[in-house]
Amino acid sequence: MTEFQEKLRQQHEELMHRELETLVSTETDKNEAEISRKDFDGFKKLFHRFLQVKGPSVDWVKINRPPEDSIQPYDKIKSKGLPADISASLNKLAVVKLNGGLGTSMGCKGPKSLISVRNENTFLDLTVQQIEHLNKTYNADVPLVLMNSFNTNEDTKKILQKYKHHRVNIHTFNQSRYPRINKESLLPIAKNMGTSGENSEAWYPPGHGDIYTSFNNSGLLDKLIAEGKEYIFVSNIDNLGATVDLFILHHLMSQPAERRCEFIMEVTDKTRADVKGGTLIQYEDHLRLLEIAQVPKAHVDEFKSVTKFKIFNTNNLWISLPAIKRLQEKNSMDLEIIVNPKTLDGGLNVIQLETAVGAAIKSFNNAMGVNVPRSRFLPVKTSSDLLLVMSNLYSMDAGSLTMSKKREFPTTPHVKLGSSFTKVQDYLRRFESIPDMLELDHLTVSGDVTFGKNVSLKGTVIIIANHGDRIDIPAGAMLENKIVSGNLRILDH
Repeated sequence: MTEFQEKLRQQHEELMHRELETLVSTETDKNEAEISRKDFDGFKKLFHRFLQVKGPSVDWVKINRPPEDSIQPYDKIKSKGLPADISASLNKLAVVKLNGGLGTSMGCKGPKSLISVRNENTFLDLTVQQIEHLNKTYNADVPLVLMNSFNTNEDTKKILQKYKHHRVNIHTFNQSRYPRINKESLLPIAKNMGTSGENSEAWYPPGHGDIYTSFNNSGLLDKLIAEGKEYIFVSNIDNLGATVDLFILHHLMSQPAERRCEFIMEVTDKTRADVKGGTLIQYEDHLRLLEIAQVPKAHVDEFKSVTKFKIFNTNNLWISLPAIKRLQEKNSMDLEIIVNPKTLDGGLNVIQLETAVGAAIKSFNNAMGVNVPRSRFLPVKTSSDLLLVMSNLYSMDAGSLTMSKKREFPTTPHVKLGSSFTKVQDYLRRFESIPDMLELDHLTVSGDVTFGKNVSLKGTVIIIANHGDRIDIPAGAMLENKIVSGNLRILDH
């Protein structure tokens, strides 16, 4: 770094520290001010590293495929079977769900976890049912921990009242709240510590990589360790395939102490739909997560290739609690920074500095990947995903979704619903009942289309209503390998 650049960097840092100090001084509540100070300490470290690192954080020529033994096939782990006392292992586990996201991308207000996905059950309902079922079946005490953000905390806490009589202890902690910074000045856009009015767009939760610091700051990490918990199973709350897997749990618990695996990342085979997912690589003698945001532009196509990088990260992670504590105390978790540029409603360009939870894999001892079946990755990001999980392709048992035995092949159909279906309320209005999709391979719907009751879709079905047209698929219709276009109105007489 030249002397000029170094001086500029120091100047940016001093100005940032001054601004953060001014912001904290506007907070009248002492408790809140203390929390914000801890948040800002984490932000300062991230900002410091951001100023030092320019360009992609990986040297492409140093990237190697992971060694064979570093990613184990799930079947190999499953073949070991289960011990008679698996409940002893369960009692050393806590389940953490990442619950910081809002449902805005699906047209919903409030936390995404409160969207109904199946028989009026929300993501959160299904999670509680799954863990309660585990605790009852094995007479265990697996607690549920929700990592909320300032966007989801209040609404989530109100809802938690309804689970009081369920056999599952629920804890929550809050992700940090970091300031968005102006892309030009590199200073916070916030005027004070408030989150409403002119400040409504001034803050952001800094990605799920923040879990390690905020979990430690909350005191919950120490509490769980004191209760004898050894591992957490972390996953996104909108991944309906992320249930506690007893075989992976047993594999972790059965390792000799000196070779204890501190981190397992569940990966699964990449398909054309997953080209943007992060992948595991070997880099400077460590397993490392490579995200698309870290890839130099010239190599993006190579990164997306299904032949070179065959697997991707499901974000289902098994992590040792004592190891998190050790790394936090040493301050030795150096997570790659993801710079996320945003344009606010008024046109202002800002940047968010974020990190990913899986990026920590390189800091843990004896870390490994497990190549799991695709069924453990069932995220609901769009109304197209919602259609799949609400349909008869899946059956539900104790909060867990499994592919219906009546479907002859194990892959899920490819579903693409157009922009008229983006918002959940519009999507629900367009289906009188969810079609039978057991024999469907591919569905594309575009334009103003509605479905009557008891419709059956098979093979490849493409329905396109051009601008100004409308297509009503009649009740009881069976479409097999059909393209429907033009105009078809069905009105009540």
